[in-house]
Amino acid sequence: MTVARRGRSEAGRAEVRRDLVAAAVTQFTEQGYDDTTVDDIAAAAGVGRRTFFRYFRAKEEAVSPDHAAALARVDEIFESAHPTEPPAVLALRAGETVFDIYTEDPALSVARYRVTHQVPALRDRESASVDHYRRLFTRHLRRRLSADPDGDLRAAVIGSAVVAAHNLALRTWLTDGAPVAGIPAMVERYRAVAGMLPVEQPGLAEVADRLEAAVGRLEQQPGAPRR
Repeated sequence: MTVARRGRSEAGRAEVRRDLVAAAVTQFTEQGYDDTTVDDIAAAAGVGRRTFFRYFRAKEEAVSPDHAAALARVDEIFESAHPTEPPAVLALRAGETVFDIYTEDPALSVARYRVTHQVPALRDRESASVDHYRRLFTRHLRRRLSADPDGDLRAAVIGSAVVAAHNLALRTWLTDGAPVAGIPAMVERYRAVAGMLPVEQPGLAEVADRLEAAVGRLEQQPGAPRR
C-alpha cells in the first residue's frame, strides 16, 4: 500500500503549516527567539529544511497568522460585493472574516499572541500587518465613496475604525485565554463600532433631484403659481 506524503493535498499542506507554526511557537517559547533556527523548527515539526521554506521565507513568518490568506479573503469580499451595499456595512462584514484565522485554533492563537508580544521583532511585524489591513480597507472604501466629496476622509475614518475595533476585540479575547464560549462576545464587541462610524445617508441626492424635477413639472403646468 502506498502512503501519501504530507503536503500533497490541500488538507495535508494545511496540516504541515499548522505543525510548523506550533513548532515555531514552542521553540521560541522554550529556547528563545534569537536562539531558535529554521532547522530547529523544521526538526520539531518533523519535516526538512526545504519543506519549511516552501511555507515560509524566514523563521519570523512561521509564528504569524496567515495574514496573506486573510487579506486575499477581504479583497475578494470587497470585489464581489454588490455596488449598492453600504460601504460601512461591507467593511464590517469583511473585517469579521479575519477572526477565522484565530478562532480555528484558539490555544495556538494564544501561544502565538504571547510570543509575539514578548519579541520586539515579531511585535513590529504584527504592527506592520495591521497597517496592511488598514490600507486595504481604505483603498476599497475610497473607490466606493469616489462620488462623495468627502469620500477620501470617510474611507480613512471607516477603514481605520473598523481595523482598530477588530484589533481591540481580538486582543481582549486573546488576553482572556481565547475561550471558545467568548467568541460571540468578541464579535459583538467588534460590531459595536457600527454605531460610531460616519452616518451613511444613501439616496439623499437622488431624492433631492426627484423633488426638483417634480417642482419643475408642476411649474410648467398651465395656471401653476410662479415663484
